[in-house]
Amino acid sequence: MKILMLSSTFPYPPSRGGTQVRTFNLLQYLSLRHHVILGTVRSPDVTDAQIDALRQQVAELAVFPNPQTPPQPPLAKEGLRLHQETEEGFLPSPLAPPQPPLVKGGLTLHQGLEEDFLPPPLNKGGTEGGFSEIIGKFHRFGRFLLSGTPPNVLSSYSQAMQNWADELVTTGKCDAVTCEHSVNEIYVRPEWRQKVLTVANIHSSVWGTCREILATGTSEKPLRDRLNLPLLARYEKRYCSKFSRIVATTSTDRDQLLELLSPPVWVRGKQDFFVPPIDVIPNGVDLAQFPYRSIDPGGHTLIFAGAMNNLPNIDAARFLSLQILPPLQQRYPEATLTLVGASPVPSVLALGKLPGIQVVGRVQRVAEYLHQAAVCVVPMRIGLGIKNKTLEAMAAGTPVVASDRGLEGLVVDGGPQPRRALRANKVHEYVEAITSLFENQQLRQDLSVSARSLVESQYTWDIIGRQYDRLLQF
Repeated sequence: MKILMLSSTFPYPPSRGGTQVRTFNLLQYLSLRHHVILGTVRSPDVTDAQIDALRQQVAELAVFPNPQTPPQPPLAKEGLRLHQETEEGFLPSPLAPPQPPLVKGGLTLHQGLEEDFLPPPLNKGGTEGGFSEIIGKFHRFGRFLLSGTPPNVLSSYSQAMQNWADELVTTGKCDAVTCEHSVNEIYVRPEWRQKVLTVANIHSSVWGTCREILATGTSEKPLRDRLNLPLLARYEKRYCSKFSRIVATTSTDRDQLLELLSPPVWVRGKQDFFVPPIDVIPNGVDLAQFPYRSIDPGGHTLIFAGAMNNLPNIDAARFLSLQILPPLQQRYPEATLTLVGASPVPSVLALGKLPGIQVVGRVQRVAEYLHQAAVCVVPMRIGLGIKNKTLEAMAAGTPVVASDRGLEGLVVDGGPQPRRALRANKVHEYVEAITSLFENQQLRQDLSVSARSLVESQYTWDIIGRQYDRLLQF
């Protein structure tokens, strides 16, 4: 089977964030069984070595420039021509014969500006809330209102990648198309569903996420989000109707979409849009990257891990540092917290100045830090979808205390099954749960063993990949 996978997020190395981890592991599984063609975008921090490594994982790889990266002159590298594009369309290097962008030897590299690229926000002019910033906001909102597509989707759109995908589908060179994250829906044309299987692996509902941050009072810009909410509802309904199937990571995500899409509006006795089946396929864990701990370190050490430029993680890190840790340190003055994750924003870096808190940024192996902690706290208050950080801590054997959001999609509370984590949502609940783990070595061990067993039996990437593969066979 020939599968075209589209990912505007470069999925290597599979340690940059949740989207990269999920995309890489699914494509790796599918590549062992099918002819996988991957189209992706090169972000500024991607190296040639990483492109070469990703190329080994798929049958064909096409890498396109980041639309926000200025064009560079044509370069020749290892027999491959890096091309330039202009607004008039694709132009080959003057040293190469005229040809459209093709995959050659399993890899194509393109370089240039995109025809329909939405420019980045206007400069703030050195002042917060300056005139140019206001004009930029009106511009972005106006484009959203008129086009029906969010600015972040437009800003990552590559016309060259669109042309390449169009050619593959229209000439019958693929049997299925998958979009690895909802942002890639922009590349899929409605008529493709009549020719090939089209799957949107959305991770979570954008409308549901916006509604959630408004409901929880955690929105940074509530006026903006209230204006965006009906537009996101319209957008999500429209893009979902293009696909043969939708994939979400939890039943909560699926229920959010069903609430949005059902009941469909009927016009003249017909549905005004197609409602595709919605399947639930969770995330997984690479057990080689997250081996089970050899010892229980004990002590009063906490850890929270995640990309520290992501709004839900920023909110969780600050909630843990500013509201949960202080009363815990009243009981355990020596209690410490390590914040692990790439790209910490200033508000996260500032937490490192507080007593007992260390902000370490990106690390080579998160598992090594998990193994050094007595408890992993996942105090998520916003953000839908199953959390890689929770599954990874469970796989590593670090006892977990987490919120409803941090445990979404997981059965952990006991009943007929052993407890796999402790649940908390309010500050005093976190303090009591963490205290019980600090004081009870047997409880730590029981949670550690049962959580690892859960991951081994239900959440390895081999298990998850098999589910995705079966879905593509329909």
